[in-house]
Amino acid sequence: MRKLMFASLVAGFSTMAFNAAQAVEIEYWQYIFETRVKAMDKLIANFEKANPDIKVKQTTFPYDDYQTRVIAAKMAGKTPDVMQLFYGWLDKFVAGDILQPLSKEAFPHDKIESDFFSIVSAMKRGDEYYGLPTAVRSLAVFYNKKLFEEAGLDPNKPPQTLEEFVEAAKKTTKRDGAGNLTTVGVTMDMAGQDHHWWREVLVRQYGGVPYTDNDRKVAYDTEAGDKALKFYTDLQLEHKVSEQKFMDEGQAAFRAGMAAMTIDGTFRLGSFRTIEGFEWGVTELPANAEGVRSNYASYFANGIGSTVEGEKLVAAQKFLDYISSPEAMEIWLEDVGELPARRAAAQTEKNLADPIYGPFLKGLDYAHTTMFVDEAAQRQTAIDMVNRVALEKQPTKDSLSQAAKAEQTVIDDAQ
Repeated sequence: MRKLMFASLVAGFSTMAFNAAQAVEIEYWQYIFETRVKAMDKLIANFEKANPDIKVKQTTFPYDDYQTRVIAAKMAGKTPDVMQLFYGWLDKFVAGDILQPLSKEAFPHDKIESDFFSIVSAMKRGDEYYGLPTAVRSLAVFYNKKLFEEAGLDPNKPPQTLEEFVEAAKKTTKRDGAGNLTTVGVTMDMAGQDHHWWREVLVRQYGGVPYTDNDRKVAYDTEAGDKALKFYTDLQLEHKVSEQKFMDEGQAAFRAGMAAMTIDGTFRLGSFRTIEGFEWGVTELPANAEGVRSNYASYFANGIGSTVEGEKLVAAQKFLDYISSPEAMEIWLEDVGELPARRAAAQTEKNLADPIYGPFLKGLDYAHTTMFVDEAAQRQTAIDMVNRVALEKQPTKDSLSQAAKAEQTVIDDAQ
């Protein structure tokens, strides 16, 4: 009997060793963001349990180094099997032969276009999709309820218009005896999400459009663009409710309780929820005087490396299919806070009624997605534009014109 049991154990261990030896290993790359990395660890564990013949290794890099690492891997002749990329990097990744088109058999286009939010089209070039998102993001105003109460504002009635937004910022701003800001009414962080707020929201609310010709022609060098830039820079120069890069990052100032409001995306939900004793709320981006609202929607997608083939390609397709599934999206929503990229998974009665998710979901209804050719370079033109006004006192009209020419050059050079 003992010999039989021993033989069975040996056979079992042998089978396990055989299966481990036969398992296909693929590598998944993304940038370091704690809640995203932990959520992906959970998805990988679920996937490996359902697919014991596939092992997934997660590799992460700091955000500022991420694109460089991916490009270097391609130059060395081997791309990651599955990788995360911002939708605005797609042209660069396709031109660099970093991604391969998704198989139409594994990922039918009619299913993609019927199941996902329409902004998934930003991952399509010609007749090919190059990636699918797990989640989508929109923008909203995060506000500190304690600071609102201290300023005599009702924390259950956050500002709904641009005028109310400025007034709330004025009432919540604090300075020390020397006149230095100790608490800003609203953060100013053009390197964060403010360049999207200015471009796709404020410019439109003042009657303009940021681009024409499928986002290949800069169109904000107008009176509307000038008014939008003046509104933004006046937060510092006229209303004195903020400063560029107060505490370096807007989200850091808000986390520290030193900012009454900040404009940010759904991806902050997971990290803000970890702060003990911090009461904050979320509301839609403020409307203009006529009630016009706008928003910016974006996402990080996952694609398959151009050098992947054979059994690794099959494994990569299975993994991509899982991390863009409704099950994965629910986990991502819970752990990271980003909204499911599939309509049915996102627009549930529960999510729409949620005081946190609701404002972001409403924002998706009227959001725009900038079709960047080089997101980092185009963002830098906006950062430089604001710095010339806020720090060098250049007239808004002149700085706006300079930014438009610089960004047009970035777009033209990339085509």
